[in-house]
Amino acid sequence: MSDQTSAVPAVSGGLRSAALPGLFLGTLAAVAAALVWITFSRQIPVTGWMQTILAPDLDNTAEVIAHYSYLPRISVALLAGAGLAFAGAVLQHVLRNPIAEPATLGIAGGAQLALTIATLWAPWLFAFGREWVALTGAALAFTCVLSISMSRGLSPVSVALAGLIVSLYTGMAGAVVTLFNHDLLIGLFLWGAGYLDQTDWSKTLYLLWTVPPLAFTALLLVRPATLLSLGDSTAKSLGVPVGLIRFLVLGLAVALTAVIVATVGVISFVGLAAPAAVRMLGVRRLFPQLLLAPVLGALILLITDQLILLLPVTYRAFPTGAMTAILGAPMLLALLPRLRAAEPPRQQAARTPYRARRPAVILGLLTAALCLMLALSLTSAGSNAGLLFGHMDEVAAFRLPRALAALSGGMSLALAGVILQRMTANPLASPEVLGISSGAILGVIAVMILMVAPNRLDQIAGGMAGALAVLLVIVLLTRRQAFSGTRLLLAGIAMGSVTGLVMAVLKTFQDPRLGQLLTWVSGSVYGTSLNEALMGLALALAALALLPLISRWLTLMPLGTSLPRSVGVQTGRANLLLLLIVAVLSASATLTIGPLSFIGIMAPHFARYMGLVRSGEQAIGATLAGGLVLLTADWIGRTVIFPYQVPAGLLTAMLGGPVLLYLIRKRS
Repeated sequence: MSDQTSAVPAVSGGLRSAALPGLFLGTLAAVAAALVWITFSRQIPVTGWMQTILAPDLDNTAEVIAHYSYLPRISVALLAGAGLAFAGAVLQHVLRNPIAEPATLGIAGGAQLALTIATLWAPWLFAFGREWVALTGAALAFTCVLSISMSRGLSPVSVALAGLIVSLYTGMAGAVVTLFNHDLLIGLFLWGAGYLDQTDWSKTLYLLWTVPPLAFTALLLVRPATLLSLGDSTAKSLGVPVGLIRFLVLGLAVALTAVIVATVGVISFVGLAAPAAVRMLGVRRLFPQLLLAPVLGALILLITDQLILLLPVTYRAFPTGAMTAILGAPMLLALLPRLRAAEPPRQQAARTPYRARRPAVILGLLTAALCLMLALSLTSAGSNAGLLFGHMDEVAAFRLPRALAALSGGMSLALAGVILQRMTANPLASPEVLGISSGAILGVIAVMILMVAPNRLDQIAGGMAGALAVLLVIVLLTRRQAFSGTRLLLAGIAMGSVTGLVMAVLKTFQDPRLGQLLTWVSGSVYGTSLNEALMGLALALAALALLPLISRWLTLMPLGTSLPRSVGVQTGRANLLLLLIVAVLSASATLTIGPLSFIGIMAPHFARYMGLVRSGEQAIGATLAGGLVLLTADWIGRTVIFPYQVPAGLLTAMLGGPVLLYLIRKRS
């Protein structure tokens, strides 16, 4: 795995005019000012604004509400949006990764998991303040990331990879608790969705005393941080203490994000969209990016919140933090065609990855382990007295469909993950990042809401329609640039943010259908029919059979775009075919076992750490490992705490996450 990744791509020469960023930000500022004027004038006449702002009449209810609720809400939106955008710009530059954002380091996930645990089992901790509980969780998550990546000098790839896995792990752990305690966590869901409702100026003052000082301190490190974009070796040759500078800058970005998350909850998309949009507008130098990205982030969050206030009162339950996707996703998708196609990061020539001497032996052991696990899954079940063998009459009706569904889902996601990581030359890529799983989720949610009593076939049809719709959007956005990896990842994240909005809103409602939806989203194979499982397994095996035809492409694509073209590979067609294979595999797995993404990230790394380096052997090894991990998780989830069950997707993350983190640290 390379430590020398390319810098975050900029924009083409046609967008380097200095007037474009100013015009774009000026337009958004005018829109924000107009919305503030409209919403404020609805509450207080224009002639009473000055008195309301400076000295409200305490006997006038409208002035009190405007002064202590509306105005602090504007201030919090500006400060939180600016802080998250600043942190996102810093993280994307230091990690040299265009999809890096504050959530990459697990800060939001750690804070929310800590609040969940404290709410259920240690409510006395809130006597010290909810902010301190959230900050503690965020700090522990970041400490875990640092402990894993410290041995590699906090290299961009190791930090980003460890952060993403920690984030997924904390999210999955919180989802397990949510499944069994949903009704007790409604208040936490309201906080986590990012509501900006205020009752006084305390949060504004808290953010005012923390966000600007942290951002100003980070600005003092701009000069050495700029040199990090030249690569670790070059920066060290110029006398820059790379590890120290990266530690300080990352620490400031994490502290900034933790403060905001602990104060107003999880605000989605701002930390990713604002810095990316600023670069797409032609701002290439770091210092202007750090100045303009916070302005754009503040405007995005403020406009989103003001639009919510324009809705009728009965519809204001939509959380601002999640609703940022409504404004940010279209903006990012509109600017995406302006992004200059960039060469994927090249593999580091000086470091030879560990390669197994006898990969066939490793593949044979994986196959044997998979067969043994399949036999154990079919012949055993859980009971109140412990593990129970026999009862073979249950195999065809219950155990076989679940086992095959878990097996096919793990194989499909693992193979899709290998293809996507090699195609984009990004070790953080996964099927969920592509957006296919997100489209399938939205399709199934639409069917469950719009139909009175949808059956399994209706859900499958809705999920497939949603997946194909997302695929069509991504193809239209990236086909002119030969489906470059950066465009695919940004387009997938933009589409996936819409799913985050829908799920955040649904969690705050008391809909009885939410339990079924949460179970499916968590990756449960319960209720899968034998025909569905066999269909998924057939698709996984068919994709695996295509491996001899595409292995050459998978070998060449991580080396850049020029080399494959020089040897006769038509990169546009190759990327399109690989994209279609990934889409089919992701949609099939999503419809069978839910929108799992952790296997897609985890299995390719498992194969690589076992020494399966060549494209063909890595794909086969990852496919076997993915099927084995998910099959094992399903068996454990339905036997260990019988009669309760833990969905296979959640248990996969809980079991596989620490193992993968250990392997990353060991190989470092």
